[in-house]
Order: sequence, then C-alpha cells, then structure tokens
Amino acid sequence: MGNRLRHFVSIRLLAHALILRSFKKRFITMATGQINVKTENIFPIIKKFLYSDHEIFLRELISNAVDATTKLKGLASMGDVTGELGDLTIEVKLDPKDKTLHVIDHGIGMTSSEVDSYINQIAFSSAEEFLEKFKGKSEDETNAIIGHFGLGFYSAFMVSKKVEIITKSYKDEPAVKWECDGSPEYTMTPNKKTERGTEIILHIADDSMDFADENRILTLLKKYCKFLPVAIRFGEESTWEPVEGEKDKDGNDKTKEVKKPRIINNTNPAWRRKPADLTEEDYKNFYRELYPFTFEEPLFNIHLNVDYPFNLTGILYFPKVKKNFEIQREKIQLYSNQVFVTDSVEGIVPEFLTLMHGVIDSPDIPLNVSRSYLQSDSNVKKISNHISKKVADKLEEIFKNNREEFEQKWDDIRIFIEYGMVSDEKFYERALKFVLLKNTAGKYFTLDEYKELVKDNQTDKNKKLVYLYTTNAEEQHSYVQTATEHGYDVLLMDGILDQHFMNTMEQKLDKTSFARVDADIIDKLIEKEDALPSLLSEEDKKKLQPVIEQHIDKNRFHVIFESLSASDLPVLITQNEFMRRMRDMSAMGGSGFGFDNMPESYSLVVNANHPLVNRMAAETDTEKQNVMAKQLTDLALLSQNLLKGQDLTEFIKRSVDLI
Repeated sequence: MGNRLRHFVSIRLLAHALILRSFKKRFITMATGQINVKTENIFPIIKKFLYSDHEIFLRELISNAVDATTKLKGLASMGDVTGELGDLTIEVKLDPKDKTLHVIDHGIGMTSSEVDSYINQIAFSSAEEFLEKFKGKSEDETNAIIGHFGLGFYSAFMVSKKVEIITKSYKDEPAVKWECDGSPEYTMTPNKKTERGTEIILHIADDSMDFADENRILTLLKKYCKFLPVAIRFGEESTWEPVEGEKDKDGNDKTKEVKKPRIINNTNPAWRRKPADLTEEDYKNFYRELYPFTFEEPLFNIHLNVDYPFNLTGILYFPKVKKNFEIQREKIQLYSNQVFVTDSVEGIVPEFLTLMHGVIDSPDIPLNVSRSYLQSDSNVKKISNHISKKVADKLEEIFKNNREEFEQKWDDIRIFIEYGMVSDEKFYERALKFVLLKNTAGKYFTLDEYKELVKDNQTDKNKKLVYLYTTNAEEQHSYVQTATEHGYDVLLMDGILDQHFMNTMEQKLDKTSFARVDADIIDKLIEKEDALPSLLSEEDKKKLQPVIEQHIDKNRFHVIFESLSASDLPVLITQNEFMRRMRDMSAMGGSGFGFDNMPESYSLVVNANHPLVNRMAAETDTEKQNVMAKQLTDLALLSQNLLKGQDLTEFIKRSVDLI
C-alpha cells in the first residue's frame, strides 16, 4: 500500500508539472528542471488515469510509434527525407530480469527542442485545457475527452516508476535522452544514439508487475495491434522446417526447429484493400483470421468503403446464427486507423446488426470513448445509419440478382432482417422489398406475392386478410392439414423472433392479422358468412358438458361446442392467439407484463356435428358414455402432448381394452 501511495503522489506531482505553462526550454550539456506547483484542480486528471484501464498504455505508445513511422514515410514521399529508410519494423522488447519494457521505432524521431516542446510544454498546455473542459462534466464525458488532448504518452506512468525517452531526429541533430520518475524533476541529456527513431523505456512499477510478463504483453499486442499498418516485432517464435537432403528412418524429410522473429500484425488487412482486388476466398480467409476458432463459413459479406461525409472502411459478415443468438454478440471489432478500440459496438452499429461479425474502421471515432459519447456523437449516428443502408442494399442486390441463392440462405439470414424490421424504421421500409414468407410446402414469397396468393380465399367476412401460420409443422400437423383441406395456405413461422415480427407486421399492414392454426377452429380463424348448423340441440349440449368436464382440469380447460364438419376431429384443443403470443414473448423478455407466469389455458372444442359426439350424446348407459367422453378427451390431449403420467398409462390400457 505504501508503494502504491508513493506512486500515486509521484504521478500527482508529474501531473502538476503538466499544467505549468511558464516552463522554459533548457538544454545545454545537461538540463534538469525543478517545478514549483500548486495542488488545485489536478486530482481529476489523476483519478481519470488511475481508474481507467491501465493496459491501454501499450496501445498508446505503439500508436505513437506508428504515427512517427507513417510521418517519416510521408516526408520521404515528398522528398524531405532522402536515402534508404531501412527496416521500419517497430520492436517491443521485454526484459523480465530488469523489469523493463522497450518500445522502439525508426520513425522521424525528435530533436532536443522537439522533446522539450512536445513532451513538456504542449502536453502541459493540453492538461490545463483538459482541466477547463473537465469542469462540470460527468465521469463518462471526461473519459471521452481524455483522448483529444495528446496525453497518451503519459499513460506510461500508470504502470511505470520511471520512463525514459532516447530519440534521434531524421534531421542532422544530436540524439537526446529524457527521463522522469514521476516526481517534479525531469532530466534531459545528450545521447550517443546514432540510428534515427525513438526508444521508450518503461521501468515497470512494483504494483504493475503483470506487465513484466511475456504472455501478458503478447496478449495485449494481439488485442490492440493485430492490424496496425507498420510491422511490430515481439520476441521470437518457433517453426519447423525440413532439413535439405536428410530423411528419417521412415523416409520422411527431417525437420529442425528454427527460431524466427515474431511479427504480431497483418499490416495490410482485407478491409484496407479495394473490393475489386479481393476474391471470395480472400474474404473467407480474412474471416478465419478474425475468428480462428470458428469452423463455419460466413453466409456472405459486405465491404464498406466511404470517404464522405465521414471516413469508414470495414467488412461485415453474415454468420450462421445459432438458436441462442445472444452468444453471437460482441463479434464486430471497432478500429480507428487500424488501432483496436473495442468489440462492444452498441451505438455505432445498429442494434439488429450487432449479431454480425467483422471489422469497422473509422478515424472519425476517437480511441478513448465512452458509451454515452458514442450515443450522442453526430458522426457515430451517421455511421450507424450508413451501415444499416449498406446492409439493406446488399440484401436487395442479392435478392434481385440471385433469388435462388437468397432463398437458400433465408433461414439463416431472416433473424437479421426480422430484427431490423422490428427495431429500425428505416430498415423496415427498405426490407419490404426483400423480406420473405415461407409456407409449409417450402415455397418462398415476398409480402406482395403472398398477399396476391391468399387474398381471395383468406379474407374473412370483415374484409380482413388472415395469414395462418404454424410454429411447428409436425406438432401442429392435424391443424395444418385441416387448414389445407379447407383450401388455405399455412406459413411456417418457427424463428426465434417471429412473434415480434408478426406483431410488427400486424401494426404496419392494412387489415391483416396472423393466426396460429391451433388458435381456434378453422371456421373461427377465418370467419365466413355461411356457418354450419349444429346437429346437437342446446339441451344435448347442456347434458353433455358436465360429462366431459369431469375428465379435465377445469382450471386449464374450457369446454365449448362448435358446429364443424363431420370430417373434422370429434374433440380438439385450441389456445387463444393473444394469450399464447404474449406468453411466448414474455418468456423471451419481450413484453414485460409477466404473462409467462400465468398458467396456460386452453379451449377443449367439441365438434357438435361429429358422429361419435352425437352417439355419445344419445348414449343412455352412463358408464359407456363416460368411457367415450374420457377416450375422446384423452385423444385430444394426446394430440397436443398434454397427456402425461398416470392419465397416459390409463389411456393406453383403455385403448387396448377397447380394441
């Protein structure tokens, strides 16, 4: 605790130094500085740094090294730097024994006056400006501001007890060494470094020793630097290569272990290349690079490339989504100029597309951002809208150019489309052109095509169009069959979001409703003007009702008599469409009204026109009448998998006896 406190005080004093505007350049043979500081208003900076994620220090330092290297290339292209640039690989070295971490680049470097200017004075001014911006801001807003003030280098002090800079400019000037231990004192001295570039040396603090571990650094480099545009080397890795001309006892080529420099990153990832230069296999290979432990191929991809009114590149993939789609989230990686920012992209990518996989890169999104910042930033909103439009355009393009392929992939991509139509009004309007409905015969229809197919036969007496559907064609087979025998078409709506999708469509489409085939008898689902007369009198129904009710749980089942066709079943089970749909959505967390806690309720529909029901009503032998009632009721329950335990056992024995 004492070390942590001393480290805190040291950084506090360093931060005080940051706001001293009257600092004067000192560089002779050796220069030191003693800064007198006050203690007002500086704690917020310290607190923000100490409570932010310490691991980002490595991202910040390497980003600086990449910037220095990129600037050198730019100067060389303009002729301001002549001669060979040499190997520009950035090297990260770890010395666990000395507990030091080195970040070495061969970029533009700095002169002594530039060190004084950029490391000392400008950073100090930035800190003071930061304090002005900080006043009255919330914690989230402050975190969002930090990245705008060039304080990234000082993140090194979050994990270090001392930091050194050894640098030599591309200009013909001597090298310089700057060091500071987090106290009010700094030192600048000449250095014998002869190669152009900058080396940052971090002396790891006692309370940050996890950053002196090779695996920890390797993990961070792969996380933040995987696609940086300048090669980054960290240590060595082993490969096995054949020994020329030598065979083992089995006649195979002998191999030997060879140590090679470990290059962390792919400097030219697929999303930075032109779509015209990439093959379908290139896109698939990049997908494997992003997700090495994913074995399923993506369905297809969308290559983003925008330079106005904002900069945006990236590749998004449609994966095969599992039933439990929640586990697929956080698969889109956000970069800023190839520097990894986050894989939590809510607010940048429309909610319904967070199920996608891939990469988005935009320099218009700062490295240090909070979620509240993302949600309020105008550029981010434009990016989100653009991505939504590009996805819709791609889907429409595939639908128009190759409908057969689109239909083949429909079962996998419909979750994206339905999710988008439910949650995004603009996407809903675009998706109306390509959203499909699939019927139990396996045929696909656009909304307009399906309306044309069923409008004459499935319009009820109130001029309302009724779309019949099943959520399980096998379990609800008898109801589907009854509907098809009446000449009706039945949709297959067995997706995880279909209930929400149907609710949305009912709100949007004029005089249209969806009804599951087992929600009521078919003549009630699509009511026509002409109704069948009942062969049972009202007196017969009154006498038969208690006979049937004694064989069911009256808390769950309600007995009703309907005039159906003689070819329909004698007794069948239906479940109210509204209550069942509310239960289904509530179970998914969609309604919020607690319907999933309510007991299921059913209607037990007795077909007043079936010969068996009429025979049962006319039976004078009470025992025989009860057996018939019990058998017909159990058959109806069995058809819906509602007959369990002892009731099922007795039904089987009774059926054998009857046979």
